[in-house]
Amino acid sequence: MSQPKFSIVVCCWNSADYIADCIRSIETQTYKDFEVVFVDGGSSDGTIDLIEMADCRKKILNNVRGGISKAMNAGAHAASGTYLSHLHADDYYADSDVLLRVAKEFERNEDAIWLYGRFYNLQDGVVSAPSYSFRRYSLAGLRRRNIVPHCATFLRRDIFSQFGGFSEKYRLAMDYDLWLRLSKYHDPIQLNSYLGVFRRHSESSTTKFAKQSFNEDFRARFSNTPIYLWPEFVLRYIYRRVREVR
Repeated sequence: MSQPKFSIVVCCWNSADYIADCIRSIETQTYKDFEVVFVDGGSSDGTIDLIEMADCRKKILNNVRGGISKAMNAGAHAASGTYLSHLHADDYYADSDVLLRVAKEFERNEDAIWLYGRFYNLQDGVVSAPSYSFRRYSLAGLRRRNIVPHCATFLRRDIFSQFGGFSEKYRLAMDYDLWLRLSKYHDPIQLNSYLGVFRRHSESSTTKFAKQSFNEDFRARFSNTPIYLWPEFVLRYIYRRVREVR
């Protein structure tokens, strides 16, 4: 089969309650030059049945153990598309023209390495934009806060491999670590367009392990920024640790 434009990596584990929305958002894309790589961690709740019914070009990797970073890397390794997109099973694309808009943007910017857009939150059945104001991209801004949502990010697969993919030493901040490493050499295209929907619920990793996620974010900052910024980060850590993490 010909090389697809996009490879969409969907990682899941006992995700039957959510993955139908993710699959539907992919199946209904108007731009059809894509494949889906499903990476399952050993589901036993009907997730695999839903995946097998998906009406799209797909690959299924079963029983991939060892954490989400390893699963996402496994999916990327099995992918064949020019560009990668990583969706978790409980996230989905914002509308049916997401891939079309992204494809057009990459065609207009042939040298672009990666791209990201805006995202919605889904919580308690309500879809809404984040409460904070829209942040324009800058390297300085990214170093202080992760402003790049994984569910609305696309990057060239060869560059993903060149940078070593997601670091498996992170359980939750693997995406932020990669964005920081990429940004040292390549600025992303930033779209003022909603591309993804991030589902917030009690079992999501960012909710269930909020303190670990917070700590890993700062660990990624210290690992990927100049030493002269570290005193500022220490103060930010103390302030936000008291203010945001319970």
